[in-house]
Amino acid sequence: MAIDLYWGSGSPYCWRVMLALEHKGIPWNGHLLKLDQQEHKAPQMLALNPRGQVPVLRDDDYVVFESVAILYYLDLKFPQPPIFGTGAQEAAVIMRVIQEYQAYIEPSLRQVLEAVPEQRTPRIDEHVTAAMHRIANEARTIERRLSQSEWVVGERFSAADMIIYPDIRLLLRTLQRPAARELAARFLPLEVNYPSLGRWLQRVAALPGHARTWPPHWEPLQA
Repeated sequence: MAIDLYWGSGSPYCWRVMLALEHKGIPWNGHLLKLDQQEHKAPQMLALNPRGQVPVLRDDDYVVFESVAILYYLDLKFPQPPIFGTGAQEAAVIMRVIQEYQAYIEPSLRQVLEAVPEQRTPRIDEHVTAAMHRIANEARTIERRLSQSEWVVGERFSAADMIIYPDIRLLLRTLQRPAARELAARFLPLEVNYPSLGRWLQRVAALPGHARTWPPHWEPLQA
């Protein structure tokens, strides 16, 4: 029986899981929810995840939510190709990089994304500017990693790449909005400030199945 994934377009957390499913070649049924209509809060969804959040993955009678937990579950149940490394040391580095990202970049990134919403008035102040400055500084850590390897950890596409990639895509899309011009100046142009990061984005986009993970409400990815 195929896996069911309940997801929302443009959610970076859902995108992580779709990247993993496609990379591992796991058949899955997608259930696209309209987040703006609160479909993820519907009674049938709350029965699967009482927190009313996506992604939610159902494998027969087993339900798991929270994106990193889903990735871990998929890697244990479908171990090839591995996304949490092939040994204890590599797995530890992947988990450490994920935790560093969640601790030092993700909160600031969420702050910037919330300040420049797609269809509402932006709310950019000194706190948001400081958050963008932190993102730019921490992105240099990722840039250094990618200057030494094609992937964030080791020599293969891993859970670390899957966690970070959707957020960078979402950030770049947000920084293209006119209201984010001053914020964008701290990060763009990518090919100048973060050339290795830019090449990594292209490598991920070239992976088999990537097109099936692209948010359907976004404009098509340009080659």
